[in-house]
Amino acid sequence: YNIPIVWIKAQIISILMVIKLLIYSSIMHNLYAIFAKFLDICKMFSGDLVNEKGNIPRRGVVPKFSDLEVISLSLAAESIGIDSESFLFSKLNEYKDDFSSLISRRQYNDRRKLTIGLCNQVRERIASKVDGGEAIFCIDSMPIEVCRPIRSKRCKMGKNNYDKAPNYGYCASQGKHYYGYKLHSLCGLSGVIHSFDLTKASVHDIHYLKDVKCNFQNCTIIGDRGYIGAAIQLDLFEKANIKLEVPYRSNQKDWKPVFSPFAKARKRVETLFAQLCDQFMIIRNYAKQTEGLFTRITGKISALTILQYINKINNKPIGQIKYALI
Repeated sequence: YNIPIVWIKAQIISILMVIKLLIYSSIMHNLYAIFAKFLDICKMFSGDLVNEKGNIPRRGVVPKFSDLEVISLSLAAESIGIDSESFLFSKLNEYKDDFSSLISRRQYNDRRKLTIGLCNQVRERIASKVDGGEAIFCIDSMPIEVCRPIRSKRCKMGKNNYDKAPNYGYCASQGKHYYGYKLHSLCGLSGVIHSFDLTKASVHDIHYLKDVKCNFQNCTIIGDRGYIGAAIQLDLFEKANIKLEVPYRSNQKDWKPVFSPFAKARKRVETLFAQLCDQFMIIRNYAKQTEGLFTRITGKISALTILQYINKINNKPIGQIKYALI
């Protein structure tokens, strides 16, 4: 038969692509494979933070399911969009042979809160590896709604501790009032979150700069009009040599047009917030207390950072986190 060589090559390429997609899809939906990959990364960056068995040094019985395994399982679940512990443990029934020493759901919930400090330290080390040595950062905040304002009086979150309780706030970018918290974030130009914090919804954005001043120096920070303030700009420059760049309001005396590269760079943090809302569903809240909410947010941001690291070592754009596990 006179079959064209071009047609044969096209058929072979299409078959190879189908096989490749099947392999990738099986890896992407294999929770244990993702867990094992994340565990290797956590072990690489934990260093002296844990002992030889992967646990935070402490007294008592040595757990069979280590602290690093708890963190890795949490991040693996967040990376594929599983943020419900009930659904996660129903999914883990398919991997009983792989997770032979798996703890109960209650123990997982308690130890996830216990190891949140370790998780954040590992995240900071990964962020420094991916985006270390930068001198220009972007800063912004986003609302974290706990419940609808009309249901706020029935919300029990933080009722035992007023300092950690949510309250009412206003989001100017979305033009709405909400009841909950505010997530402040500082990221580099490449899109890696270096620092974040959770405050009451009514706390002004400027107050987060007090924490930034203690942890960063000799750099430039780009913010929006919510960070305007001559006093705070002068204080940052004098005490930490931080230059705060914010756009002027049209009615200010020293008004000048926005420097276009800064305006474009500031969209990086807005893109991160969009990814956290889309792939990691950060605005969906299952937590009953503030500690649980902060644990979930830290886990989502840590999972985002690990996916960025996987893209970096695979020579891919670090912002394309949806394709990191493919």
